[in-house]
Amino acid sequence: MWVLFAILSAVFAALTSILAKIGIENVDSTLATAIRTAVVLVMAWGMVLLTGKAGGISHIAGRSWLFLALSGLATGASWLCYYYALQQGPASKVIPIDKLSVVISLVLAFAVLHEKVDAKAIAGGALITVGTLVMVL
Repeated sequence: MWVLFAILSAVFAALTSILAKIGIENVDSTLATAIRTAVVLVMAWGMVLLTGKAGGISHIAGRSWLFLALSGLATGASWLCYYYALQQGPASKVIPIDKLSVVISLVLAFAVLHEKVDAKAIAGGALITVGTLVMVL
């Protein structure tokens, strides 16, 4: 089931990029990011309330709060940079560069999370990097 959700995530991420490029026309990128964030916030809390998961908030450990907050800050920084780049540059170049996050995430998964490094992951990361360069240059 996780594969289906991963594919849906990719589809929605693709739509996000195209819809954002259209939506930020004549809108400050920071303001556009704030609007997007507000919509995501309402949607996320709506799902929490709809599924009855709000009670779980009291069971979240301090360490989890810290890392979720740091993740939120990283997301915010990413979105601010992404929207600015998308507003200033062509989507066909910005989007592939942004997707280098896959390669960076792999490296961090190996270095920080101590996940097993295998030849497929290295080859895939290398191909993504080369593919990005081909698309951008």
